[in-house]
Amino acid sequence: MQEAFLHSLWKYKKLNMTQLKTTRGEELQILHTGLHNETESGPDFFKAEVVIDKQHWAGNLEIHLKSSDWYAHHHETDPAYDNVILHVVWEDDMSIFRKDETEIPCLELKPYVSKSQVEAYKELFENKSDKWINCESHFHEVDEFKLNNWLERLYIERLEDKNQLILNVLKVSRNNWDEVGFKLMAKAFGLNVNGEAFLQMSSAADFKVFQKCFQHPVHLEALCFGLCGMLPAESEDAYVQKLQKEFEFLKQKFQLNAPAASQVKYFRLRPDNFPSIRLSQFCHLYAEHPQIFSKLIQCKTKKELYNLLEARTSAYWETHYSFGKQSRFKIKKLSKSFKDLLIINTIVPLKFAYQSYKGQLDFEEHIYPIISSLNSESNRIVKGFEKLKPKVSKSALESQALIQLKNNYCDLNRCLKCQVGLELIHA
Repeated sequence: MQEAFLHSLWKYKKLNMTQLKTTRGEELQILHTGLHNETESGPDFFKAEVVIDKQHWAGNLEIHLKSSDWYAHHHETDPAYDNVILHVVWEDDMSIFRKDETEIPCLELKPYVSKSQVEAYKELFENKSDKWINCESHFHEVDEFKLNNWLERLYIERLEDKNQLILNVLKVSRNNWDEVGFKLMAKAFGLNVNGEAFLQMSSAADFKVFQKCFQHPVHLEALCFGLCGMLPAESEDAYVQKLQKEFEFLKQKFQLNAPAASQVKYFRLRPDNFPSIRLSQFCHLYAEHPQIFSKLIQCKTKKELYNLLEARTSAYWETHYSFGKQSRFKIKKLSKSFKDLLIINTIVPLKFAYQSYKGQLDFEEHIYPIISSLNSESNRIVKGFEKLKPKVSKSALESQALIQLKNNYCDLNRCLKCQVGLELIHA
C-alpha cells in the first residue's frame, strides 16, 4: 500500500468520518482536513483543524503507513514537524512523542475504510504486468461527465507542458515570437523523422537572414536546403544550379556554416513526406506569409487556419521528389491531415503559449473552438482507449488528452493522481 492512497482517502474524505476515535479512545472530530502539501518538504497537510475530547486544535497533520515511520523518517529531529496536531496512520504500531515528551494523538484509518475501497486499490496496483493500463477492466465504468472534465484538464496540462518548451525557445530567441514561430513551424514540417534536422536548420543562421529571404522564394529555398546540407555538389538541373549559386552567395555574405553532410532522412517516409517536399512547402508558406506568426495568433477557427496554410512546393518539386530524379507531375499541396497535424501539435500550443505570456488567454474563446473542431487522431494510444471505451475520443482535444493520460499517468502508475483512478477507488 502507498501513502498516496491514504492521502487521497483523507483529502477527499473518502472514509467514515463519523464517530472517529484516536488510538487512545478519545473522541475525534475533523473540522478541516487541511491543505495538501504535494510539493514542499514538511508535514503532509497544513492548517488542519480537529477537536479531540472537546478541545479545539489547529495545526499540521502527518500521514504514514505505520506510526513507527515517524522515527524512520527522522521527523523527531525536524522542527517543521513540531506543530503536528494529529498523526494519521494505517497501522498504529507504537506511540509517538513530541520534543516536550507529550504524545501526538493518533488516528488509525484501517477501521474506517471500507473493504471495497481496499479491494479496488489492490485491483489497480496488483497483477499489473499483463495490463495495458491498471484500470482497463473498469475504465468504461467511469462517469461520462467526470471523464470529460478530466480529459479537458489533461489537455490543458499537456499545453502547459509544451508551454515551458516554447518559453525556452523564446528565451534563446531573445523574446522574438516571430522567430519562435519560425523555428517551431520548421520542426513541425520535418515531422518526427526530420524535425530536429529542420530545427537545427532554422537556428543555423540569424533569423534576420531568413527574414531577408522571405520576399524571394528561390533565395529562401537556397538558404534552407543549403543549411540542411541537402544541395547536391554537382547537378545539370538549372533549378539546382540556381540554388547552389544563390546559397554560395548567401553563405559568403552572411558568413554561414553549412553542414558537411545532410542530416535529413528519407527512410520509411512516404514520398509526400520526403524532407525535400516538406522543406519546399515550408519555404512557400513563409514566402507567401512573411508575417505568418501574427496571422496564426489572430485565427479563431479551423477554417481560417486551413486557408492560411494553403502552401505548395515550387515548380521543380511538382515533377521531382528528390534532386535529379524526375517523377510524374503532381501539385504537392499541404493535405488536410498535415494541416491538422500542424494545428494540433504546433499552432495551438503556440497560441496558448503566446496568449498566456501576454496575459490574454481565454481557453474557451481562443483554444477550445479550434481543438474541439478537429478530428480525433488515430494512433496506438487512442486506439487502445477506444477498445476500453468506444467513442471516448470525439475530437483532437480528447486524443491529445488521452496521450497525456497514458504517458504521464498510466505508464507511471500515477492512478492516485488521476481522476479515473480516484473515481474507481472512491466510488
